[in-house]
Order: sequence, then structure tokens, then C-alpha cells
Amino acid sequence: MLDIKFIRENKDLIKEAAKKKSIRIDIDELIGFDERRKTLIASVDKKRNEQNEVTKRISFAKDQNERNFLIADMQKLKIEMQKEEEELKEVIKAWQIIMLRVPNIPDMSVPDGKGEEDNKEIRKWGDIPKFDFDPKSHVEIMKNLDMVDFERGAKVAGFRGYFMKNEGALLNFALWQYTIDKFVTKKGFIPMIVPSMVCREAFVGTGYLPQGEEDLYKTQDDDFLSGTAEVPTMGYHMNEIIDKKSLPIKFISFSPCFRREAGSHGKDTKGLFRVHEFFKLEQVVLCEANHEESVKYHEELLKNAEEIMQDLDIPYRVVICSSGDLGLGQVKKYDIEAWMPSEKKYKETHSCSYFHDFQTRRLNIRYKDDDGKMKYAHSLNNTAITSRALISAIENGQQKDGSIIIPDVLAKYIGKKLIKKS
Repeated sequence: MLDIKFIRENKDLIKEAAKKKSIRIDIDELIGFDERRKTLIASVDKKRNEQNEVTKRISFAKDQNERNFLIADMQKLKIEMQKEEEELKEVIKAWQIIMLRVPNIPDMSVPDGKGEEDNKEIRKWGDIPKFDFDPKSHVEIMKNLDMVDFERGAKVAGFRGYFMKNEGALLNFALWQYTIDKFVTKKGFIPMIVPSMVCREAFVGTGYLPQGEEDLYKTQDDDFLSGTAEVPTMGYHMNEIIDKKSLPIKFISFSPCFRREAGSHGKDTKGLFRVHEFFKLEQVVLCEANHEESVKYHEELLKNAEEIMQDLDIPYRVVICSSGDLGLGQVKKYDIEAWMPSEKKYKETHSCSYFHDFQTRRLNIRYKDDDGKMKYAHSLNNTAITSRALISAIENGQQKDGSIIIPDVLAKYIGKKLIKKS
């Protein structure tokens, strides 16, 4: 959420941001509601003061006719005030609905574009493997090695369901432990296991609601199953004043994630790349309300994820996302895309974003600066790891005989360098 004062003073800038992000919103309508809101608040406050004054006059009035006149005046004021209060409630409701849809402004470095097809590659890392055989998909490899069971997964969990088993399960455990060790021991992040069932307030606060509800699983109690650990982690400090000395706060958060994938009909229907339930480790940072600080930590979170991909020896590329591929609150976003030999293309494994105070304003996460002024913190996040990186490592590490060479950083956790058919 942006400051309404900023919106009023920069409405053309906001309109341009909405256009760049392909978000339909009427900023002039919002400002109209805001003007009416301010007018009604002022009028209600004035009538409330008048009512208090009339009450005093009634208590001192000695003449009954005067008292009757004042009481009639009071009733008239009460009716008028009630009418305006009811209108104010409706105006505030309409105002809030539009306010929650106002997009953040993309950074000047963000390329214009309609969607992911307009994202710009900024670098590549690693050599694309050359096979003397037709590379198999992770689905074929893992089924042949008894690492996954999709048939029983579908029986139990429905479409896109799966069981990870044997070395498939062990590789996931290894991946998580390696990532935790890296972030906690070497980088000083706070480890967290966070709730998956999250209240509406946290989803609204992070910008996933009110839009995007069709992609969420909802409980009968009006809570939601989170699609990323970002949501509960950001909710951890909502409605709190943080000690400035504790900033930056860096979390590495683990959670199961649930996504309906409502907008991906017919896309990645086979395998583990796009599923309804998966596990994820997420980087989340709260820092001082300073653009340079946000940029610094944005690059740091990206570097952390790149280090993981390099440790796993996965060829990848980094792209800067176009304006049309940015979410409502994102100022700037990088994607890391891993090489998938079976498809002969790069596919997204990480999304690295910063928001300025867009999320923290909605979540009411503040701190006092050195002058004692209250400020909203800045927020950032990036994937640390999901199974998407693992399936890329599996495909890139496949051998002609159907075995898989395991990255060194994972081999030490499972006690073997090679997975082969027994």
C-alpha cells in the first residue's frame, strides 16, 4: 500500500505504474473517494463538537421552552450525523478497496514489457551439459530409480499429487539441511519453521489479497493455506514496532506450500515442476526505510541464491523481470532460471523481489529512526530453494546408464555420490 498523500501528489506517476504493470485501476476515482472521505470526517467531527456544545447548553438551560428548542436541535444534529456516518462507512469501504489495488512504482531500471516474454537476461553461469544420448526428463529418471511415485500420489492426493521416496526423499532432506547450514552458520539468518495456515490479514498485508484469491486454498474458517513462507514470515512482526537496532532482520523460513495453480491449465502437467503442494525455504529481510539499503539487500539475496545454484553445479541464467511481470507491490524483481536438459530451455526456480514499504505499511510494521520519527520498514524476499532446483540437478547430473551424479554438497548428507538402479 502506498501513502494516500503520495498518491494525491503523484497521481500521474501512479497511473503510469499501473499501465506498466497492466493493472486496471481508476486513480481519479480513488482521489474522489478520498476527498469525500476527508469532507465527511471533517463534517462529522464538527457536528460531534456541536452536539457536545448543545448538551452543555441543555444542562444549564433554566427555561423549559429553551430546553425543548435545544433538544430538538440536538435530535436534528443526531439524525444528520448518523446519515453522514453511514455514508462515511460506505465511502471508507470503497476507498479501502481501491487503495489495496494501487500498485507500487517500478524502479527505473525495470524494462517495460507486457510479461515474462519481455524479461531481459543479464548473465549466465555454468556450462550446458553435452550428452551423447537423448537426455531424459526428471520424471523418467526418478521413476526408473524408484525415487518418486506419481500414480499413488494421484490416488491419494489427486491431480499433481506425488510421493517422494527412497533417495528422492533423502535428496530433499539433504537439500534442506545444506541450505539451512549455509544460511544459519555462514550467513547469520534466523531459522524459522512457519505456519502454513494463515489469516486473511497476513495475505492482504503481503499483497496476495484481495486479488489472486483463486490461486489459494481456503479453509472453512476463512483462513488460507499459504503458497510461500513469505506470507507467514512477514506476518510475524505485523502490528509491531521494531527496535531499529535489530535491523536488518534476516529470516530463512521453511514451510509446506500450497498452490491451486488456477492460471496454469495445461502447463507443466507432468512431473514436479508445477505441483499443488511442495516444500520451500524462503529468504525474507526487513531493513531500514532507505532505497539504497533495499537495493543492497536485494542484490545480496540474489547472490545467496546464485551461490546455491553454483554449489549444486546447475547451469542457470539471471533475468530482470519486465514491468508486466511484476506483482502489485514489487519495485523490482530478478528471476533465476535453471537449465532443464529434457526441455532444452531455462525455467524459473527463484524470484527475488523488493517492495520498499508497500507490505510493511499494509502490515503496520514500523520502527523509530534516530530522530524518534516513526517509519515503516522495507521488506524483501527471495527463494532459497525448492525441489525445482533439485529436479534440474537431477536432469543435469544424469548418465547414459540411467544413474545420477549427486552434487558434492548433497552427497555428504546422503553418503553417496551416485544414485543408480539396484
